[in-house]
Amino acid sequence: MDSDFWTKQPKKNPLLKYLKIGDILKSSQYGISVSMNEENKGYPIYRMNEIHNMLCDLEVDKCADISKYEFQKFELKDRDVLFNRTNSFEWVGRTGVYYQNNKIPKTFASYLVRFNPDENVILPEYLATFLNTKQGVWDVKRRARQSINQTNVNPEEVKEIEIPLLPIAFQNEIRNRFEKANKDRILSQQIYRQAEELLLETLGLKDFTPSEKGINIKRFKESFLATGRMDAEYYQPKYEEMIKHIERFETERLNRIVSIKKSVEPGSDAYKTEGIPFIRVANVSKFGLTETDIFLDKSKFGNSGLQPKKDTILLSKDGTIGIAYKIEQDTDIITSGALLHLTVTNKDFLPDYVTLVLNSEVVKMQAERDAGGSIIQHWKPSEIEQVIIPKIPMPIQQQISALIQESFGLRTESEELLMEAKEMVEREVNNSHNQTLMLT
Repeated sequence: MDSDFWTKQPKKNPLLKYLKIGDILKSSQYGISVSMNEENKGYPIYRMNEIHNMLCDLEVDKCADISKYEFQKFELKDRDVLFNRTNSFEWVGRTGVYYQNNKIPKTFASYLVRFNPDENVILPEYLATFLNTKQGVWDVKRRARQSINQTNVNPEEVKEIEIPLLPIAFQNEIRNRFEKANKDRILSQQIYRQAEELLLETLGLKDFTPSEKGINIKRFKESFLATGRMDAEYYQPKYEEMIKHIERFETERLNRIVSIKKSVEPGSDAYKTEGIPFIRVANVSKFGLTETDIFLDKSKFGNSGLQPKKDTILLSKDGTIGIAYKIEQDTDIITSGALLHLTVTNKDFLPDYVTLVLNSEVVKMQAERDAGGSIIQHWKPSEIEQVIIPKIPMPIQQQISALIQESFGLRTESEELLMEAKEMVEREVNNSHNQTLMLT
């Protein structure tokens, strides 16, 4: 009965044959509904926030502690298509291909649905691409049912979406781009890890294991009078051990390395469906920025000067704290107030090196100590300014920077291949003059 379903019917190319998605599926399945943990107990489990750029992420954050018998019913197979059926309006319909890149068995959560198409008709890569095109997203969103805090798309309605039948030869071109993109991101991650290992080796932290002792005796003048902190967690021995370890090197406080600029929080009433991309903490990882469905009005924010420039480091201070990513090119995005903008001003430190240290255990432990054990974490800018950064020889910083640039170059190539695949499908679906697609 909802009007969107009837007023937003997608246009079809009269020269193409269409079939309902349900008619080309060999199987479909809801994921498993089970509690999850971050202690690596059980099987790694994919959630809705672990699908980006039409691919399932290489790593996941949580596990499901289930029996082998139960797991066998929900084990992910190579080239499964995962569709996100529920959550916020922006997340609903997100679709990606799962590639089994290692021997670690994985499963998927109940708010995801697994689709397995008949590959004689539709390849998994083409199905995922179509559901990410303008036409596919439009058809999925019009079927979404929105409530106050949640949006749902019934998988049975997804099966009613009509998908154009493109030649298998063309679909294989899409598959080739997916597979190359997947290989590029794996290699990108391997090279990034080389940079991380070089940093740890230089700092002598490769085999560093902090103390697990929970007791530390401090005099009043050594604790509250010196730090202003009374919470016991702040004084755990492991934090002191890390600081003492890196202070064997020459160090500098972060505020003597970078200038720090705050962004703004325009409020949800300023959110638009088009305009300037608005990036939040959830859109940031150490590997880059993910797509956003939230935008800001160009007429109000276009000349605000809030857009981060090349080499600006974004650092999260709220929610998931301590995530750092360096902007590779000037952008037209605006970030939320939970992300600080750091610009390196000290010539003894390279931006790539500073970013890597911010993402390392060296700073993660300082962030963990400062933010305390609250459920919603907040890292004060005044605390961030006092973060200790080790200064290592410039030739090693340059090696680290070169590895990171190589890694990010491969990741960019991966994203471009996937974007090219989506644009190819959109062109073919819209192209009424392509004789190879005409019905015979």
